[in-house]
Amino acid sequence: MPNPIAFLALAVFPLVVVALYGRLRADRALVWSLMLGYLFLPEPPAVFDLPLMPPLNKHNIPALMAFMIALWRYGYDGPILPQNLVGKVLLLLFVFSPVITVFTNEEPIFFGQVGVEGHNFKHALALPIEQFLLILPFLMARQFLADGGSQREILWALMIGGLVYSLFMLIEIRLSPQLNLWVYGYYQHLFGQSIRAGGYRPVVFLYHGLWVAFFTMTAVVSAYALWRNSKETRFKLLMAALYLTGIMVLAKSLGSLLFMVLLVPLVVLFSTGVQVRIAIVIGSIALAYPILKGADLIPQDQLLAQAAAIDPQRAGSLEFRFDNENTLLERAYQKPIFGWGSFGRNHILDPVNGNILTVTDGRWIIVIGVYGWVGFIAEFGLLLLPLILLGREIAARRGQEISPYIGPLSLLLAINALDMLPNATLTPLTWLLVGALTGYAEKLRAERLKITKHSTAMKWQSVM
Repeated sequence: MPNPIAFLALAVFPLVVVALYGRLRADRALVWSLMLGYLFLPEPPAVFDLPLMPPLNKHNIPALMAFMIALWRYGYDGPILPQNLVGKVLLLLFVFSPVITVFTNEEPIFFGQVGVEGHNFKHALALPIEQFLLILPFLMARQFLADGGSQREILWALMIGGLVYSLFMLIEIRLSPQLNLWVYGYYQHLFGQSIRAGGYRPVVFLYHGLWVAFFTMTAVVSAYALWRNSKETRFKLLMAALYLTGIMVLAKSLGSLLFMVLLVPLVVLFSTGVQVRIAIVIGSIALAYPILKGADLIPQDQLLAQAAAIDPQRAGSLEFRFDNENTLLERAYQKPIFGWGSFGRNHILDPVNGNILTVTDGRWIIVIGVYGWVGFIAEFGLLLLPLILLGREIAARRGQEISPYIGPLSLLLAINALDMLPNATLTPLTWLLVGALTGYAEKLRAERLKITKHSTAMKWQSVM
C-alpha cells in the first residue's frame, strides 16, 4: 500500500504546477506540468477517492490544476470543441456516452455465487467527469500548443525528460526496480515481469517497464528529430540521441526497440509530408486491428506459427493474449454498443472466489468491454483524427511551408496508437500530442481558407 509520502506528493504537486506557470510561458508550463506529473508522481492505488468524483491521481491532478491556472490567467480563446464536425461528435461521445453505459448497466450480474454491483445515478455523474479529466490535456494542448514553436517544446521536453529519467533507469537496471518501493512504499506491478535477459527491466515511477521503455523510445525519436531540424548544438543533440539509443537497448523491451528502429530512419531521412502519410498508415493499422479482430479476420494460427519459429516463449505469450482477447470479445458481444461499464463487469470472474480470470492488456479491448464500440470509436477516432486533418492540409498546401516538427509528433502519436493494441499505454502525453496536432491542423486550415477567400475577393475585384 502507498505510504504517506505518496499521498503527500499528490497533494503538493498542484503547488509545483503553480510554480511552473509562474516562471514559464503557458505552452512550456503545460508540457512540463503534465510530464513531471506523469514521470514522478506515484501510480494508483495512490489516489484521492472523493465522493461523487472519479479518483484523483497522477494522470488527472496535473491536468486539472494546469487547466484551472490557465483558465484564470489566460482564459480560453475560441471554442472548446474541435472545429471539425467529426471531431465535435467524437469528443461529445467520448465524454457523455458513459452516461448511456450507466443506464444500460443498472442491474447486478452474477457468476455463480459471486455478484458484481450495477451502476447507479452517481456513476452517471462521475464517469463523464472522469472522461473530461482524461481529455483535458487534449483540450489545453489544442489551444496552447498549436504552433510550430510549441511543438518544438514538446520534443525538447521529451528528450530532456528521457535524459533525466535515464539516470533512474540505470539505477534500476543495476539494482532491480526498487525506487517506487523506496520512495512511495509499494511496488506497482508484478516483480517477475521486470526480469528480462538475465537482468532487470526498469520501472521507476511508472506502471510497468513497458511504459518506461515506450517513453524512452519517444525521447530517442525526439532527440533525432531535433538533431535533424536544428542548426545549432547539433553535436550535443546527436550525442544525446546516441546515449538515449543505448538506454533504449538496456530497457529490454523488444516492442519499443522495434518502434525505435522503424521511426528513427523515418524522422532522419524523410520529409514532413511523407512522415505524416506514413503515420496515417500506422494509425489505420491500429484502428483496423480491433475491427478485423471483431470480424474474426485476424489469421491467429499463422501469426502464432511465425512467432513460434522465432521464440517459443513469446509465441506462448502471444497465444495467451489471443485467448484472452477472444474471451473478452465474446463477453463484449453481449453488450456491444455501450459496453458493460466499470467494476470489472467486462471480465469473467471465478464463480466461487470472485477472482478475475481474464486479462485485459490492450487499451482497445478495455475500452470495448467497458464502453462498447461507441466508446472505442470515440476514443481511437479522436486519437487518429489529427493525422487525417494534417494529411488533408499538407496535400492542399502543395509544398508550402509546414512545421518540420509535426512529422515526428505524428509518427509518435501513430505508434502510440499501435502500441495500444498489446498495451494500455494511453497517457496524458498521448492526449498532449493529439491536442497539439489537432490545433496545428485547424490553424493550417484557417490560414488556407483565409488565403482562398482573399484570392476569390481579388478575382472579383479584377472582374469588376
